[in-house]
Amino acid sequence: MTKTLPAVLATLLALAGVSAPAAAQQTQPLDRIAAVVDEDVILQSELQRAVNNIKSQYAGREHQLPPQGVLERQVLERLVLVKLQVARAESSGIRVSGEELNHAVASIAQQNGTDVDGLRQRLAQDGIGFEDFRSSVREEIITQRLRQSFAQSRISVSEGEVDAALAQQNAGGMQYHLAHILVALPDGASAEQIATGQSKIDGIKNLIGKGELDFSAAAVRYSDSPNALEGGDLGWRSLDEIPNAFSVQIKAMKAGDVIGPIRGPSGFQLLKLVEVRDSDNAAGTHTVTEYHARHILVRVTDQVDDAAAKARIETLRARIAGGADFEAVAKESSEDTNSRGQGGDLGWFPADAFGPDFGRQVESVQDGGVTAPFRTDAGWHIVQRVATRQTDVTDDNKRAQIRDQIGRRKLDDEYNRFLQELRGDAYVSFRTGDRAEGTAEPAAGTAEPAKP
Repeated sequence: MTKTLPAVLATLLALAGVSAPAAAQQTQPLDRIAAVVDEDVILQSELQRAVNNIKSQYAGREHQLPPQGVLERQVLERLVLVKLQVARAESSGIRVSGEELNHAVASIAQQNGTDVDGLRQRLAQDGIGFEDFRSSVREEIITQRLRQSFAQSRISVSEGEVDAALAQQNAGGMQYHLAHILVALPDGASAEQIATGQSKIDGIKNLIGKGELDFSAAAVRYSDSPNALEGGDLGWRSLDEIPNAFSVQIKAMKAGDVIGPIRGPSGFQLLKLVEVRDSDNAAGTHTVTEYHARHILVRVTDQVDDAAAKARIETLRARIAGGADFEAVAKESSEDTNSRGQGGDLGWFPADAFGPDFGRQVESVQDGGVTAPFRTDAGWHIVQRVATRQTDVTDDNKRAQIRDQIGRRKLDDEYNRFLQELRGDAYVSFRTGDRAEGTAEPAAGTAEPAKP
């Protein structure tokens, strides 16, 4: 990708691999198969597009990337995981309708300051087919929903955990920017697999210690973690978001220090402390902007298609612009049964309470103003912003934030183990690179150790 689209879009493309849809595969009989993944395939063209996307993201930092063959191996593993997650999601009944996909693509176009036709032209300039792009968006939505479903079914945070983290936060604390390298081991790893993993992680640490590779480059080249291609970056975390195996040691580290190898549930890990900041300073003000607003909703249903719903909301908007009372029109015409009886009144809420699209629209008008019609997953809306206020963050807000932080940490740990299990149980046969063979690829953790 060129720099015509922002990082969020480039990341989506890199993660999803811009995989070709089945129809495109049928019209490209000369396209070689790069890997067989259960009953699906990854084409060489898919792999090449994904590799090119990664290279574009590392423009100016090419020295952090491994040699071409190693990069292709890492990217191919990423594409394998995408295929496996999509297959698992679809077998669980997770679907993305054509309408949802159209809305997602339109939202991406809007975020990039253009419309769908403009997005299509930009993609064409970057050599990316529009249908390939739509396929990548679909896969990204599906994998996000699988992760959400996984979180709902397996992740819970107790009130005791929240109490302990809140007490620590009230006492003051630090936040830590971390990165890691994982050498994965399968469940029930044999003594030989454990020894191989130990040798590999020791070799990686030796390379870093001698200065032959920096930590980020080593993660890209050797890590088995899903975030390997991001240099192993884990972002900013407070101590309650860090596994207990690391938290005690991290408090004694300085920026730039590397600890490990440490044996964890997923394998051997190296952990780097990138930088540290005070959580109170990082949090800044303890107030949030809240909005009081009313809205009118026209739903899209099997009986009312998108065009008809849009036409109806535009008619209602025109009535209000002509002097009709917003509250009265909402009571008469809104299809939001929760707020219709109150004239569409949503009460006070932070901007992101009803999703980013809704929040951006509320922020875009002044108090007393009415938005233009806009689309969300619920249907077509118009919103009247009534008032704005600054509110101190309450204890409930803090507890919700802490619960979310702990939940994200648990989800990262559990979902990575789930991906490892998914990969270990799958039939994967590579047809390109140094692993090309006609039989299934062994599970993670059996790779050759790093050579110092």
